[in-house]
Amino acid sequence: MSNQPAIERILFITSNRLGDAVLSTGVLNYILQNHPTAKVTVACGFLPSSLFAGYPALERVIPFKKEKHNRHWLRLWTQVVTTRWDMVIDFRNSAISRLIPAHKRFIYGPHIDQTRHKVEQAAQMMRLNTVPNPALWFSPEQQAAAATLIPDGTPVLGIGPTANWAGKTWAAEHFIEVIKILTGPDGILPGARVAVFAAPGEEAQALPVFESIPADRRIDVIAKCDPGTVAAALARCTLYIGHDSGLMHSAAAAGTPTVGLFGPSWPHLYGPWGGHTTYVSTPENFDQLIDFDGFSPKTVGSLMGTLTVDAVVRCVQNFWGPIANSATRPQRKTN
Repeated sequence: MSNQPAIERILFITSNRLGDAVLSTGVLNYILQNHPTAKVTVACGFLPSSLFAGYPALERVIPFKKEKHNRHWLRLWTQVVTTRWDMVIDFRNSAISRLIPAHKRFIYGPHIDQTRHKVEQAAQMMRLNTVPNPALWFSPEQQAAAATLIPDGTPVLGIGPTANWAGKTWAAEHFIEVIKILTGPDGILPGARVAVFAAPGEEAQALPVFESIPADRRIDVIAKCDPGTVAAALARCTLYIGHDSGLMHSAAAAGTPTVGLFGPSWPHLYGPWGGHTTYVSTPENFDQLIDFDGFSPKTVGSLMGTLTVDAVVRCVQNFWGPIANSATRPQRKTN
């Protein structure tokens, strides 16, 4: 028998960005499987904090936001310094993880191979031989709210036509055409309802797509609820198609078959993760798309113009055949 003490108290410090926080959940998945008695305190930004509400080993969530002169780290330190932690896991490479008492520390830093996918980087940080899949777990309240948004019944195609940067957005008319093809009589999901997802502030991008769908088949999930509940709604979709975003990573981690649309971002770092996912990208890579005189990330429009509707439809169709009944699709997590 091992003489190693049991891991009982874990501090998990993760991102304030939604997508990065989702990708870090593979480590939480690993903890559940390998430290079943542990209790986890999650420290993260306010935006992703609801993602952890249903985590079975959760002790508490400490949401915090950046402040001038790094005062946010001081505030966090005051909340965690009095606990003797068995393990600290820090994706933020903060001083906190070095200044509090802990038996084991796993800290993201320059020693990590940053040419690998973010999920693989997390496994390297934890010194694991295998890469645990990201996963999401939902509270009863999140599940109930998601069921009101996406009721049981006919299949639902989830669409994420927005992004937090204009360069990564595909034209609304392209999404509209893809929806018509995939849910038409000869599509992979004939007659399916269509749920349109978008974050607060992205309503104007999403509405043209939403309004193009027949009223009896459209589902409005545009700026409706917190990210944890949105992820629970994504878990109820039959298929999700959307840009490289927190929504895409949430859909993949929730176990929904997911197709990511890529242009000015790197799929080898941020592609949707898992055997139930795929992506399609512009012919040009990130560097090629931004290599022109006058490029400014603040003023540039869409850089996704060379991604064709035919390419997306072909990718989805090729993906859907083997994935529809695949055993590789993760089980949805509840609490």
